[in-house]
Amino acid sequence: MIPKAELHVHLEGSIPTALARDLARRNGLDLPDGLFTADGFYAMTDFLSFLDAYDRVCTTLRTARDFGDVMYGYLASAAREGAVYVEMFCSPERPAALGISYGAWLDALEQAIDRARAEFGIEGRIIVVCIRHLGPERALAVVRTMLAEPHHYVVGFGMGGDEAKFRPADFAPAYRLAHDKGYGCTIHAGEVVGPESVWAAIDDLPVTRIGHGVRSADDPRLMETLARRNIVLEVCPGSNVALGLYPDRAAHPLHRLIAAGVPLTLNSDDPPFFHTTLGTEYAKAGLDERTLRGITRTAIAASFADAATKTKLLEEIGP
Repeated sequence: MIPKAELHVHLEGSIPTALARDLARRNGLDLPDGLFTADGFYAMTDFLSFLDAYDRVCTTLRTARDFGDVMYGYLASAAREGAVYVEMFCSPERPAALGISYGAWLDALEQAIDRARAEFGIEGRIIVVCIRHLGPERALAVVRTMLAEPHHYVVGFGMGGDEAKFRPADFAPAYRLAHDKGYGCTIHAGEVVGPESVWAAIDDLPVTRIGHGVRSADDPRLMETLARRNIVLEVCPGSNVALGLYPDRAAHPLHRLIAAGVPLTLNSDDPPFFHTTLGTEYAKAGLDERTLRGITRTAIAASFADAATKTKLLEEIGP
């Protein structure tokens, strides 16, 4: 089995339908009508219906334990497909809205990561993310909370949400603060908005990775710049196809980006929503084993893990 690593997956977006049902039962909740299709998948047809389904699934989360169970479940399933390392996007906004303290939330995630390592040998880390459409001030508040309560598994800062809202430069104070304190930085860009979104991110923020970034393929100069500056794209083909950015995997620019020398990784984004897994992304990439192993090595090298962890994982993966 090819060893795999993942840098772009969302905690709440990784909840399988079976776990959503279990969480609802445990918390005495009725799942919203229309959440599932007749064959047991999440009901969604486009980006807006995906966001709606995502928000409704999140209503099953009520306690710090719930968040930890989601983390453990994902790491366990990824490990079974050969994953050796996963960085999970985790937003403190949702637990805070439930009255769960930042520390209690992180404790639950830490226990899940430790349990998964003990049982499966997989390493897990946390990227704390802000929500773009909530604005720059909320982003700065998230970073300040992260810095006030440092945790050894929190290794980076990122941003998701509506890519069309605000400019990357608006979030520069938050990003600079995180970067100056030694955290790795990434941002969703170049997914639903064109290459100008990626240009703005790499020009105005201290990021070494771009979440998605596939629209960079529309701009040869941008691809050359990403390659030259070794800025890594966290590419999620299954997600892009499921949301209609491209009609099918054959039309996806993955191979064009590789041919242009752009460093990239393969990721599942919100796997149960898009009928994919990390293993599926590797299997359907249309790449040979040597290239796939190289992508895993790129992911480890571009991860925000400490140097000792990177060295250990790279040695285990081999050439």
